[in-house]
Amino acid sequence: MVLMKKNLWKFSNKEGDFVSRTANRIRTLYLPLCNGFPLMSSITPDLHGDIKTDFNSFLLEPVSRHSLIDSKASRNFWIYLNSRSIWSAAGVSRGLPPPEQDKYSFEAGMFWQKTTRCNERIGLKAEITSFVPAGGEPVEIMLVDITNISSRSVEFIPTAAVPLYARSAANLHDHRQVTSLLVRVKESPNGITVVPTLIFNESGHARNTVSYFVLGRDDRAKGPEYIYATQEEFTGEDSDLEAPAAVFKNILPDKKRSTQGKEPMAGLRFHSRRLKKNERCSFIVILGISPQGTPGPEELFSRFDTREKVNLSLEATKRFWCAKSGRVSVETSDADFDRWFRWVGVQPVLRKIFGCSFLPDFDYGKGGRGWRDLWQDCLSLILLDDPGEVRSLLINNFSGVRIDGSNATIIGQRPGEFLADRNSISRIWMDHGIWPLITVLLYLNQTADIGILLEESSYFRDHLLSRNKERDPAWREEKGRQLTAKDGTVYKGTLLEHILVENLVQFFNVGPHNHIRLENADWNDGLDMAAEHGESVAFSALYAQNLEDICSILECIGAAKINVFRELLLLIDMPGAPATDYSTPRARTEKLNAYFASVRGGIDGAKVELGVKEIIADLRAKTAAIAGQIQKTEWLEEGFFNGYYDNLKNRVEGKVNGKIRMTLTGQVFQVMSGIASREQVNSIFQNACKHLKEPSLGGFRLNTDFGEEQLSLGRAFSFSYGDKENGAFFNHMSVMFAYALYSRGFAREGHEVLSSIHRMALDTAVSKIYPCLPEYFNGEGRGMYSYLTGSASWFVFTYLTQVFGVKGDFGDLRIEPKLMKEQFGAAKKAAISASFAGKKLRVEFFNPGLKNYGEYAIIKASLNGGELPFPSPSASLRVNRTHLSSQDNLIEIHLG
Repeated sequence: MVLMKKNLWKFSNKEGDFVSRTANRIRTLYLPLCNGFPLMSSITPDLHGDIKTDFNSFLLEPVSRHSLIDSKASRNFWIYLNSRSIWSAAGVSRGLPPPEQDKYSFEAGMFWQKTTRCNERIGLKAEITSFVPAGGEPVEIMLVDITNISSRSVEFIPTAAVPLYARSAANLHDHRQVTSLLVRVKESPNGITVVPTLIFNESGHARNTVSYFVLGRDDRAKGPEYIYATQEEFTGEDSDLEAPAAVFKNILPDKKRSTQGKEPMAGLRFHSRRLKKNERCSFIVILGISPQGTPGPEELFSRFDTREKVNLSLEATKRFWCAKSGRVSVETSDADFDRWFRWVGVQPVLRKIFGCSFLPDFDYGKGGRGWRDLWQDCLSLILLDDPGEVRSLLINNFSGVRIDGSNATIIGQRPGEFLADRNSISRIWMDHGIWPLITVLLYLNQTADIGILLEESSYFRDHLLSRNKERDPAWREEKGRQLTAKDGTVYKGTLLEHILVENLVQFFNVGPHNHIRLENADWNDGLDMAAEHGESVAFSALYAQNLEDICSILECIGAAKINVFRELLLLIDMPGAPATDYSTPRARTEKLNAYFASVRGGIDGAKVELGVKEIIADLRAKTAAIAGQIQKTEWLEEGFFNGYYDNLKNRVEGKVNGKIRMTLTGQVFQVMSGIASREQVNSIFQNACKHLKEPSLGGFRLNTDFGEEQLSLGRAFSFSYGDKENGAFFNHMSVMFAYALYSRGFAREGHEVLSSIHRMALDTAVSKIYPCLPEYFNGEGRGMYSYLTGSASWFVFTYLTQVFGVKGDFGDLRIEPKLMKEQFGAAKKAAISASFAGKKLRVEFFNPGLKNYGEYAIIKASLNGGELPFPSPSASLRVNRTHLSSQDNLIEIHLG
């Protein structure tokens, strides 16, 4: 393990740029580089990593966290003076003086990096800047500056060396050698282009239409003097990319060689250069992927073939990401937190581009986001962008809902495109019906656009029926993925109807203890081995909150009646109809099975009119049934809730064999939903501090150590304790815990939870990560699975709407701060910049008495210099959206 005596890096400006002199010592560090094309890269301090546009189009060989350490393939740049003086400007070599002898420094920002190496023996300094242009071109740019730092003239031969892969990630282990036979290389004055003949897939080959290229030029507008087009020729028989024969033995390429059907190489040997003292020369290397129908390699290269063009693109890229990260920014007493927060704020954008894969921690997965990711990422899109622009996306998203309340689990590339399952494995997550409503509620509060609920969308249809309990043998792919009515027409229902389906089905989908079935997992994917009898008490509570929130929506909808498809009546107890006994699991499941039977072959398409007041009464009765069942049966004498039942129908939490078992998830949603009383919330937090909080690291673990595998609950407990879903510091649940505490008025406790997260992230001697919010910290406090995590959306959401209390209130702006006195600092001021209703907003809070939340109230407020009238003092302030200007808005809040 690398032990850092000091922090791994430090911020260098308020935009979040940072510098380091030791980043190269941690081989698993990487930075994402990307744009909206999307071209997706990962790059390490020594230029390892990969470049791709999707699972089937990798320019460089796919990498995992482990192969970053072992792989010899990198973006290298060699300097040859003579046989005794050879240097890798990237620090990747074998058989030479160790790279540790170089003086090394590293600078990076969103999303670019510059590595600097000085080698006094060679007499040269190398600066390598890497970025993907924000303009959308599918290229990664590598700008290499070589400076003479000696007192003498230095003559050398420069060679850019990039081993290409140029195929699907599937071919890494599937026909690797065979697919090299498909390689066709075309050399040009600036480098090479690789166009494989086929996309190799034994289930059906297809003609390849993608070009992979590496092109280069020096600052004298000269392309490479020689090109090594195959790895075989470049490395020689030793096949060692870290000691290539072409460089180490100064061997020129054979003009008669064959370059086709071999592993491709972009070995670009430029003309020799002589530099006087302090003189500098530059080289531009462009690495790219060009699908058919987009600009070709040479056209793309022409956009970046001079230093001036590269510099302009780099500055534009920095401005682009600075604007993205600044859409929600904060100013508190902790400047490092404020800068770190900017990185967290841009992470949802990264996940929109990368999906849940395509970075080394994610093992070059097949990409795409899942259902939960789709909706939680929308939280940030609504907060960061004009929510009006998200409207059509929300409508399209609902077309992934099945008529049985489940949903497609894989999101396609186009809006409204969905696939049934991942890797042909059909799974049903019981929590999936929760997230759409949470996102829609945020949208409604930001816009007051109640009309979106009456917009119509189709339902998803495939071979799965009755929440994966049955298969439809008659369904065929060619029939399409949209639910049809009996007359064959595509059926469409309102978004409100979709929301009712998702939540009503789950109310009746209960297990033997009358809580909603766990099915194949809930939010915690590791609880995946209790499909028959497992129950999630935790998310039953959140479904109860959803049902109550639907009631609130119906009260605002402005209509006495709504229309739903006829079969949905089976799940609604209307006046005059026989009432269902919610207290017995059998009564609920019989009702659900009757509904499944009625929609098994499709629906008849007829709609019925229902009274809004009657639906509200029914939903509130269902809410009370869930809450009452949880309070009656799941509050433990140990002072917290049981959150689960396993596949043996056993209670999971509490004291088992004399040892406390507690999960964080099992407590969060009882708090968030309001089911837990204030006394219970206090007890829950005290027990979380006692059993889940790690004294040395300060974070809250996902669960206590159960001490043995739980084969009747899930795979999570087969992981080593402290990793992943088994007792790690899992940030998504920690942030939701903080949100729940803040929402119930426990601001001091919520602040403690949020602070534990960013303190762990910024303790980089331990976390060993760049600025970001990782998916989790392991038992040693090391950040794992960087960048691509839904916890970033929830962190921004919590800080904006709960900590600073800037949120929508059915279209108007409500401000209800819950800041702690230490967040104001010596300036006695804190501020947040955000957008609301598509308008820029800056809210400044003044706390001259440095009072804590609960001690202060809003005593004075102004908007753009004009005083805002309100009943002072007050805990919150409401601002009519029509009072906000179309430009920047400054709101000043005085606390006392």
